[in-house]
Amino acid sequence: MVKAAQRMYYGKALAKLAERKEIVVLDADLGGSTRTSDFAKVAPERFIQIGIAEQNMIGVASGLAAAGKTVFASTFAVFATGRCWEQIRQAVAYPKLNVKIVATHCGISVGGDGASHQALEDIAIMRALPNMIVISPADANEAYAATMAIADLKGPCYMRMGRADFPLITSEGVKFEIGKAAVLRNGNDVTLIGTGQMVMSCIEAAGILEQNGISAEVINVSTIKPLDSETILASVSKTKCVVTAEEHSIIGGLGSAVAECLSENRPTPQIRVGVKDSFGESGDPGELMKKYGLTTDDVIKAAENVIGKKGKK
Repeated sequence: MVKAAQRMYYGKALAKLAERKEIVVLDADLGGSTRTSDFAKVAPERFIQIGIAEQNMIGVASGLAAAGKTVFASTFAVFATGRCWEQIRQAVAYPKLNVKIVATHCGISVGGDGASHQALEDIAIMRALPNMIVISPADANEAYAATMAIADLKGPCYMRMGRADFPLITSEGVKFEIGKAAVLRNGNDVTLIGTGQMVMSCIEAAGILEQNGISAEVINVSTIKPLDSETILASVSKTKCVVTAEEHSIIGGLGSAVAECLSENRPTPQIRVGVKDSFGESGDPGELMKKYGLTTDDVIKAAENVIGKKGKK
């Protein structure tokens, strides 16, 4: 199975976007890791290395955006969303400026860097901001397509990406539509909704469940805000139960967004696969995914359990 890192394809997309003179890229001393360095190589005059001053980076980004530029600002997710939250709220989201905050090293699969660098709450805190689009691509091809799409979007956006190589689920040149979920597999017994690298776990789980006589529908939710409620509600109207899977806390992320949608429109049994209200730790990425309940087996168990809840009151 072919694997690739989302951040590498983000860098490729930025290099392509360098053809557009209104694009400016900022980085907080992590260009080699975030791959903004790819843009710097082809358009050094529009690349600004801010240094380890993330709050200032957002201030500079907002000023450039107010002057008519389309600005991409990148660093690790724990810094992009945690250290800079007030600046993002006041200087980007509130005035609805054209700043794209693209963060890498999200989730537990960061591995050895440990809890201090494993962003497990970034979706929650960015989803709460008015005017903010929140995107979590399923693989590297989708990360490339999403980068090109948000460059055309007028207004703030947050996009999260992992550190490690993920299996490629989508094809090169995949179309990315902001706010639209993709049904990857049709099914009738349970809906599996994934985001980020957990989409692959949902696909694998659906294949194993099929061998056990369970028909699972798989949905890739790459845009968490705005949520594609129409696609989700259409699926659960058939299956009558749902599992959400994310490399993020179960509090405030994809699972919470889906639960909010269902509770207001179609109350449905749901189990959330994600990190259970805890920080991470240092370790091998695969072992951490297993310890924190983020594997294909965990999705399968959740699917079997939620099917048993159908019809119960």
